[in-house]
Amino acid sequence: MNLKTVLVAVVVSLAALPAAAKVELRKGGSSWAVIEDDGTIRIGGSSVGKIESDGTVRKGGSSIGKIESDGTIRKGGSSIGKIEKDGTLRKSGSSIGSIESGGTIRKGGSSWGSASNCCGDHGSKRSVAAVIVFFSSDFFG
Repeated sequence: MNLKTVLVAVVVSLAALPAAAKVELRKGGSSWAVIEDDGTIRIGGSSVGKIESDGTVRKGGSSIGKIESDGTIRKGGSSIGKIEKDGTLRKSGSSIGSIESGGTIRKGGSSWGSASNCCGDHGSKRSVAAVIVFFSSDFFG
């Protein structure tokens, strides 16, 4: 196999990979927040923060918390909750809601909102949890 054949094969295989899609969060039926492909969080169209690849959550450039790979949610270094692999959202050990695989977001069993292009894996549930926990005063607070 020559170099040209290998390069063509690599380009074709990369083109077949799906592009990451932004996640739109709706609250009460209305668009509320967007998580861009690069982790930028927008509320009302304005950039309010970012979720970094290591789970660090930033607001105005400053770290305000972290969602670790196992789902542990930290604020100021202390554990305040967890997003489990099945989507259960816990605060201080108690279940307060869930992020379902289809994107439905529940608080106390009732529908609170939804997330599009999301939630089939733990990583996307962690991103949605970051926005809910650190940018919504009426869910986790």
